[in-house]
Amino acid sequence: MKPRAIVMGSGTSNGVPSLGRTYPPEFLADPRNHRTRCSLMLQGPTGNVLVDCSPEMRLQVLRTGVTEIEAVIISHTHADHVMGMDDLRSFSLATGEAVPVYTSPQYQEDIRRLFPYAFAEFPPDIFVPKLDLRDLPERLDLAGLDIEVLWVRHGPWDVAAVRTGGFAYVTDVSEIPPKAWERLRGLDTLVLDAVRHRPHPNHFHLDRAIEVAQALAPRTTYFTHLCDEYDHGPAEMKLPKGIRLAYDGLTIPI
Repeated sequence: MKPRAIVMGSGTSNGVPSLGRTYPPEFLADPRNHRTRCSLMLQGPTGNVLVDCSPEMRLQVLRTGVTEIEAVIISHTHADHVMGMDDLRSFSLATGEAVPVYTSPQYQEDIRRLFPYAFAEFPPDIFVPKLDLRDLPERLDLAGLDIEVLWVRHGPWDVAAVRTGGFAYVTDVSEIPPKAWERLRGLDTLVLDAVRHRPHPNHFHLDRAIEVAQALAPRTTYFTHLCDEYDHGPAEMKLPKGIRLAYDGLTIPI
């Protein structure tokens, strides 16, 4: 298989459609406007790497047909990025091994607090996820891919972005520090946070995301972490050349 990235989920923390709201039939008729919470699958020549475990992770992975995961990268531990981690139990049960999970030490502490049973001992017939927490280095050799880790800011939080080849994924970002900025220039494809139309203290909004995309100058940019202010058909007609909206299931060659 040629390396590729799959946008598993393209929605903001509420998901789209969001609970407690009504939507025009025309909006709901476009399947691209149905967005699960953000995550990404990197598929290399020798395996699969999951970036974040959204609350819909089980459904997202089933949709791709993936049955094996070599490792997981957790960008940060906000609920919409980790609350599917319990479903990693299926992979640890299949292999009999703990699933390698790469993230920063501070986020490892959060995971231990959220899922303490994943690190406890149980009788053989009690099935829980087994997680092997590992520090996230600057480079990872996983699934036959050279994955570079770049740290960006999401309000007061550090968030891991990833680059492999000419592809990069930058979710939940309000500031890109100079070191990461230089590694994000001139890509083939950039997937970038653009949470909503109006400014947000912890995310790029539409106008800022466009500015950043045009400054970094990838061939193609896909905006992700999208709230329900975005309607795929009308929105894409107004975006600058080379900028599009991501959607669940979007597959991008690496």
